[in-house]
Amino acid sequence: MARKSRKQETAMAAPLMNPEDSIYLCGIYGRLSLVNSGKQDEGDSIENQLSICSRFVDGQPQMRLADTYVDNGKKGTTFERPEFNRMMEDIKAGKINCIVVKDYCAIIGLNQKDLENQGILA
Repeated sequence: MARKSRKQETAMAAPLMNPEDSIYLCGIYGRLSLVNSGKQDEGDSIENQLSICSRFVDGQPQMRLADTYVDNGKKGTTFERPEFNRMMEDIKAGKINCIVVKDYCAIIGLNQKDLENQGILA
């Protein structure tokens, strides 16, 4: 009689998580390189970024807003950003498991080579 693989049995026994049943604990992140002037008509203002992200989260039944992180006047070419670092700690602690940004430039202002050198992209 042929032997059965225990690895296969273990993998088959583990229930698969349905992403539609998951609740994502979201953190909204906003960043602006220059200190925000507070003008409401600026497309990339901190207020506009947070408003767009909040509306998105509110429209997703599987998302719950856990916290908001804002680095105003911080360049994206460095990770010396207090709120970014607090957000990373909250991810490690399990407080959030989803980050919502207006566009990826809010988190990353680095080019692909910089990201590869830091081990973020392969």
